[in-house]
Amino acid sequence: MRVLVYDQDGKLVELNEVSAQSLMEAIRGAGLNLTGQCGGVMSCGTCHVYVDDAWWAKVGPVSETEDAMLDVVEDRRENSRLSCQIRLTDDLDGLTVKIARDAGF
Repeated sequence: MRVLVYDQDGKLVELNEVSAQSLMEAIRGAGLNLTGQCGGVMSCGTCHVYVDDAWWAKVGPVSETEDAMLDVVEDRRENSRLSCQIRLTDDLDGLTVKIARDAGF
C-alpha cells in the first residue's frame, strides 16, 4: 500500500509499503510532524488532515463524534478528517492527504 502525504510546508512524502492500520499510525510511523496526542481515540484533534478531493468518497463518512471533534480544530475545511479515523485498506492505495498546520508539534 502507498500513501502520499503533503507536510505542513507542502513537501510531498511518499509512504510505500504501508502496513499500519490507520492513516495516523502510518504518518507518525514515517516520522512526519503529526502529533496524534490521544493515540487515536478522537479526544484531541491533533491528527487533523485534509483529504484530497479525489479520495473523499473512498475514505468513508465522518461519524458524529469525529464531526464534533473537527468542530474544535483550527482551519476546518470541507475535506477535513481525523487521520486516526481513516482505516487503511487496499481500496485506499494511493490515498493523498495534507497534514493540517494544527496537527504538528
